[in-house]
Amino acid sequence: MELHASELDNGISLIKINGKLDIIGVGEIETKFAGYCAGTNVRIIVDISGVDFLASIGIRLLTVNAKSLASRKGKMVLLNPTAEVQQVLEITGIPAIIPIYSQLESAETILLAKS
Repeated sequence: MELHASELDNGISLIKINGKLDIIGVGEIETKFAGYCAGTNVRIIVDISGVDFLASIGIRLLTVNAKSLASRKGKMVLLNPTAEVQQVLEITGIPAIIPIYSQLESAETILLAKS
């Protein structure tokens, strides 16, 4: 499991995850991922285009951190899931909690909009 984080010019954090978000993969990145989600008014794009498997514990990782961000006036969006991962996200109702976008520009626009 790989996690790479960078900051875009507009202050949004971009986290790219590659691998399987199963119990082993989540265990490898959970602390680091939560650290990037810490703080107030944080804006995060999670690029999951490299995630080829999403288990329930991976869904938990995303939703717990997204809800924690929201409680501190932050926002998280997901970017460019594979068709298989997109299907899992839709079946579990994740788009109602974490918006999903296929284009980086759309994700940035939503995160920069005043809420």
